[in-house]
This record gives sequence, structure tokens and C-alpha cells, in this order.
Amino acid sequence: MWWHYLLVFFGALLFDIVPFPFAPAFTIMVFFQILFELDVWIVIIVGVIGSVLGRYILLLYAPLMADKYLKASKNEDIKFLGDKMDQNKWKGILVVLAYSLLPLPTTPLFLGAGISKIKPIYIIGPFLVGKFTSDAIALHLGKFASENQQNIIDNIFSWQSIASFILGFVMLFCLFFINWRTLLRTKKLAFDFKILN
Repeated sequence: MWWHYLLVFFGALLFDIVPFPFAPAFTIMVFFQILFELDVWIVIIVGVIGSVLGRYILLLYAPLMADKYLKASKNEDIKFLGDKMDQNKWKGILVVLAYSLLPLPTTPLFLGAGISKIKPIYIIGPFLVGKFTSDAIALHLGKFASENQQNIIDNIFSWQSIASFILGFVMLFCLFFINWRTLLRTKKLAFDFKILN
């Protein structure tokens, strides 16, 4: 039965290592918890560790992807945004914590932080706290929902799941196509669609 928990770990890792909005890692955790009737707290701990490791790896390879696929000006723009966050570390930590507690995709947050080369400790620490809290709630709700499996299957394409997916892409659009230097310096919204090498 221990290999079921390995599936939870690798599932959460894979869901959170991808550089585009994907289903939240807690969905695979809930799936395996229901499928194999696993202990909820062990699933939470193992899944959160996998999820945090996946996001850490994303932080590490995001700059490499950005250097390869984005124009230098867009990289500098995102780094400028990271520098602004780095200037007030406590505010940045609180933003990451609050963001991690919400049911929002964290991919844009980690891509931006990775490209900005923000020290992982400022992102991973609050993400761990927020992720553990929100996933614990989600898994306990999932345990309750296991009694209503058909209802969950019927709602996979609900407006909430579609809206969350679209919101993730909108946030990535904002990260990559808004000229953040212009917005933060002059308070004027400007777009730059020529971001690729």
C-alpha cells in the first residue's frame, strides 16, 4: 500500500512542475485518496511535499526557459517586477501566502518568481504554509465528496473549473505581455506582444 503514496507524491510533483496552468495538485491527491481509500493526513503531507518540490524545480528551470524563448526585453521586464517584490520581502511573502491560500493557479506566480530569480526561500516558505492549509481543506472536502463521486465527475467541466483554467491563462498573459516597467513607473498600461526570440 506504500506505493499508493508514491503515486500521490509523483502525481503532485508532475502537476506542479509544468510551466503552464494545469489542474491543481490537490485534484490528483483527492483522486488517489478516494481511489485507494488512503489516510487523508498522509496524503496531505506526501502530496504537499511533491507539490512543493515540483514548484521548486519550476523555479529553477523557469529562467532557462525564459532565456531560450523570451526576448531579452521581456525577461528584463519580468525581472523588474521581481525586483519590486524583492524590495519589500515581507509584503512579498504575505502576497505569496495569501495567493497560495486561494484556489488560484500558482503557475504564473512561480514562473514570474523563477524568471525574476527571486530567492526560492521567499517563495517556497509561504507557499508551503498556504499549500498545506489549502490542500488540507481540499482533501477533507474530497473525503466528503467521495460519497458523491458521480456528482464530481458531472462537474469536471463546471463553470468554476473552466473559469479557473481561463484565469490561469489570463494571469500568464498579464505576466508576459504587460510592460511592467511602464505600468509601475508611469502608471500607464502598455502591452508588448513581441516577447519571443
